[in-house]
Amino acid sequence: MEMRCTPRILSGKIRAISSKSHAHRLLICGALADKPTKIRCNCFSKDIEATVQCLKAMGADIKAENEIITVTPAAFNETASLDCGESGSTLRFLLPVVSALGIDATVSGHGRLPERPLSPLKEEMEKNGVCFHTGSQFPLHISGRLSAGEYVLAGNVSSQFISGLLFSLPLLEGDSTIRLLPPVESRSYINITLSALSQFGIEITEQENVYKIKGGQKYISPSEISVEGDWSNSSFFLCAGAISKDGVTVTGLDVNSPQGDKKILDVLKRMGADVTVSGNEITVKKNKLMGTMADASDIPDAVPVISVTAAMCDKGVTHIINAGRLRLKESDRIASVGAMLTKAGAAVSETDDGLVIWGENELIGGRIEGCNDHRIVMAAAVLSSLCRLPVDITEAEAVNKSYPDFFKDFNSLGGKADVINDGK
Repeated sequence: MEMRCTPRILSGKIRAISSKSHAHRLLICGALADKPTKIRCNCFSKDIEATVQCLKAMGADIKAENEIITVTPAAFNETASLDCGESGSTLRFLLPVVSALGIDATVSGHGRLPERPLSPLKEEMEKNGVCFHTGSQFPLHISGRLSAGEYVLAGNVSSQFISGLLFSLPLLEGDSTIRLLPPVESRSYINITLSALSQFGIEITEQENVYKIKGGQKYISPSEISVEGDWSNSSFFLCAGAISKDGVTVTGLDVNSPQGDKKILDVLKRMGADVTVSGNEITVKKNKLMGTMADASDIPDAVPVISVTAAMCDKGVTHIINAGRLRLKESDRIASVGAMLTKAGAAVSETDDGLVIWGENELIGGRIEGCNDHRIVMAAAVLSSLCRLPVDITEAEAVNKSYPDFFKDFNSLGGKADVINDGK
């Protein structure tokens, strides 16, 4: 599908969608719990659907109605076929979980997912009782039961590996440790996992990059729980507010959330935007914008829209650093962002682990490749605001991965996004 975004400045108020990152975690905890859990969630994206379908294949019963997902744990199956779609979280969270439960599983994935790394998680699982019969080749076929022990992982590859083990190791009979080799990046995503586990009664201690996990723990359902508002997807509209005289307000966000992408507010403040926090409402308004330094190690998902905001700065240069892992996402996001900004007329250059983006651009617009990447598509829509000509975005349906109603919400704030080719 191809969308045309006619240049419009966004303004108004919008409700944050439920956090995809938090929802994955609560669903898994709910499936492992002692009784049913009602999870309040106002957004059901493709990635969440992938986790739901995999948990069902494992034996859980899950029903969604009127923004309530009811997860009923059941006796887990001995075998399961798991289709993870394009969701890296689903894959990397559930590989250790099915192994801890002793499920013989066939695991498939689509898009770039089969290309994304499984090492060193795979090797650590193999050392502790799991057999990968097809190596790293998809579809994966794994068998054996995960055993308690010491797991050693590099801290700068994927926090999803660490989260997968944190879900799994409390289920085992013996005690375990996870030792992270520095540097540790995306620690905030580990903290989201720890927060979810704590809400289900799981206790894990951490000291100097070593997580200690007692075995034989039970997941205790809180009966009802709500998914937090999504800072990652809200960042697109918050950044759009930075060039809006009337501003954009996003409701339903918790500034005390463990989500790392709340740091988008710090980036916008350093750029000079007018940022106001009132309870769970965040308002960002136009001010003179200056380039800044942005460390992406804890906010990787916000890099595309930070880059767009940098291109809209009145002056100065923005340096985005520690973003090397973005080359392994749904697209090579460093290259994709660079191509998007260049096509629109911005001055940008790639580094090995980031981007350098100059302000004071005369943004033209044009046809932007969506790269089947939801974050690139949404960033391109925000970019259209200050372009002279419309921005046409290919593969715009990629927003369904995390934010199916993105263009509806974009238009509700005064944007003008229209389908010009439905792809049929």
